Amino acid sequence: MTAPDTRSRRSFLGAVAASGIATTYLGSDAFALHRPEEAPARYGPNDRVRLATVGMGIIGFIDTDCALKVPGVELVAAADLYEGRRTHAREVYGDKVKIYADYREILARDDVDAVLLCVPDHWHAKMAIDAMHAKKAVYVEKPMVRTLDEGPAMIAAQKATGAVVQVGSQYASSLLYDKVRDLIKAGTIGAVNSIEARYNRNSALGAWQYSIPVDASPATVDFDRFLGDAPKRPYDPMRFFRWRNYWDYGTAVAGDLFVHLLTGIHHATGALGPDRVAAFGGQRYWKDGRDVYDIIMGLLDYPETPACPSFTLSLQSNFEDGGGDGALFRFVGSEGVISVSFTSLTVSRTGIERPTTDQVLRGYNSVKTFSDAGQAAFAAKYRAEHAGDPKPAPRPDDTTFSVPRGYDERLDHMKHFFAAVRGVEKVYEGVEFGYRAAAPALLCNTSYRESKIMRWDAAEMHVV
Repeated sequence: MTAPDTRSRRSFLGAVAASGIATTYLGSDAFALHRPEEAPARYGPNDRVRLATVGMGIIGFIDTDCALKVPGVELVAAADLYEGRRTHAREVYGDKVKIYADYREILARDDVDAVLLCVPDHWHAKMAIDAMHAKKAVYVEKPMVRTLDEGPAMIAAQKATGAVVQVGSQYASSLLYDKVRDLIKAGTIGAVNSIEARYNRNSALGAWQYSIPVDASPATVDFDRFLGDAPKRPYDPMRFFRWRNYWDYGTAVAGDLFVHLLTGIHHATGALGPDRVAAFGGQRYWKDGRDVYDIIMGLLDYPETPACPSFTLSLQSNFEDGGGDGALFRFVGSEGVISVSFTSLTVSRTGIERPTTDQVLRGYNSVKTFSDAGQAAFAAKYRAEHAGDPKPAPRPDDTTFSVPRGYDERLDHMKHFFAAVRGVEKVYEGVEFGYRAAAPALLCNTSYRESKIMRWDAAEMHVV
């Protein structure tokens, strides 16, 4: 996969220019990434996509606001099980938007073209399948499924209905990960052999201790409907408003954050998934009644495929990182490293270094343990054999690419979704990609809970 001159300045700039993403040179080996400008689309009243959102929590409002930035999209309905959020949806979006408690009333409407499903994980598959059969386009938040057996059911439903289904893991549409993909494909860092990725948090809100409204009660919260197929329990506002803290409804830290990391990695490398998964962690700090861990580390082995070489992936999510929160990726190849943050990526191309003659003969090497005569003989032979070696090339400067100020990959992801709804392009992150991103995270949970290595067939999408 590595071109002979991948470390040269000329070949690197050639890879930059050949990328499908527009770049602007900022000087000092820095570039700004941006999409080529498109003519603004104009849609008449009969061309609009009529949207409904199910689940008006934090992500529900964020996704809805983002979707409404896409030209030709109109919100017509919303649903939530908490009365206060239904009231707030009216306050934000106006009385023309019909508000419901039961999502099935939205699916029964003929004037709803697409739905955003921003609900607890244990409702993802059920609602998505119901929406597909109701002939709606579906944008379902990540992880696509809560359990492994829900994946094949969703894939089958999509094939049977032909519905447009996109998973809401926005790294798949990010300028940054498009750029990483292009750089890897161009051989800029040689063949990828390992990847390190982490997504840490260091605050109570980051650790899901979300605020509970003062009017929360059985009268304002439809708790029984929230439970669905989960174990029956008496009303508990902690479980409703902080559902991610419980195995009954969520997918723990791996399901929430590893999926983002896996999405970016699979998009950038073309990998289908690992064949071995092991994970370790525990509840170390947030002992607030939750029954899921608050720190996890995963180790995943990826086999070689026609799309990418074999590599080993380490994942980390720590909710008590006293050094600060944030995400970081390191795509490591034989010729360099691509480091990715939320807003930029940096290419460092040191490569595998050839030791100098002085390092071989006098440095940290076994030669200095030989006898004096042995050292002299080795030195003479080595100098003769390497007399024509080229001098080591100077280390190339690091190169940085950054996204525009205020850039939001979620908006790009929404644009892809509505383009698919309109039939302008294919689904960008469909059910198979979504399942392949979710499954390794769920396997990390199984490995952690059962203390064993999990084996996975990523091509056929089943546990081995």
